[in-house]
Amino acid sequence: MAVPGRSLWDVVEAVAEGRADLAVAPLENSIEGSVPLTLDLLLRHPGIRVVGEVILPVAHHLAAGPGVTLAEVREVISHPHALAQCREYLRRRLPEAVQVPAASTAEAAAEVARRPAGRAAITTRAAVERYGLTLLEEEIQDLRDNVTRFIVLGRGEVPRRTGRDKTSLVLSTLSDRPGALYRILREFAVREINLTRIESRPAKTMLGEYLFFIDFEGHQEEEPVRAALEAVRPLTSFFRILGSFPRGGEAACQEKEDGEKTGGAELGKRSG
Repeated sequence: MAVPGRSLWDVVEAVAEGRADLAVAPLENSIEGSVPLTLDLLLRHPGIRVVGEVILPVAHHLAAGPGVTLAEVREVISHPHALAQCREYLRRRLPEAVQVPAASTAEAAAEVARRPAGRAAITTRAAVERYGLTLLEEEIQDLRDNVTRFIVLGRGEVPRRTGRDKTSLVLSTLSDRPGALYRILREFAVREINLTRIESRPAKTMLGEYLFFIDFEGHQEEEPVRAALEAVRPLTSFFRILGSFPRGGEAACQEKEDGEKTGGAELGKRSG
């Protein structure tokens, strides 16, 4: 049975503690980029791994309580990533409105329903209907083709090879000498392994220390990926394979959104 979680912390820890089989968490968005908290939680819980991904188009809508007009809105509530994805719209249409973060776009809609005066939520169509709100303006995201990549997290065995897989890896270089990262990336290049994403995050040890998150095509149990990983490991001071999983495609959504997932809320799958 699928159930919503109030925050990324909740759903990831539910999997880490065995209270859920799977969790779905946003990783990166075509407008706003990566979700740093998801990366941090992957590091915090070494027992979980990435077992899948899904790419969904995301539509954001501005909604308020019945009778509240756009001119009356003094406060806009939503998940921080949703607010960021609508930054240009808010600058043009509601420049004086205070932006208030919420745990999810669904929670934002619930909050506006509880206290509607002068407030609006950036949320999903499903949440608008659930909480009895009124749509003020539709599809207010700054880019029409707004897409978010979600990853599926679990604790079980590595998914079998499908021939259309990706692997996620996090590492730090062995030293800060010139070319340290190049020597690592070269091991993938000489084997013609295509890197699909590389991103740095502070290691949270000292200023100037970084971790590198790398995604690439191929499964960790197949050649030449296995050989590349074996060659890279001695070149690192920290090395962890986050998972190998089937590459996701853009899911077909009837209304360009799928309830709370596309609106920025996180979803967990409870055991049993």
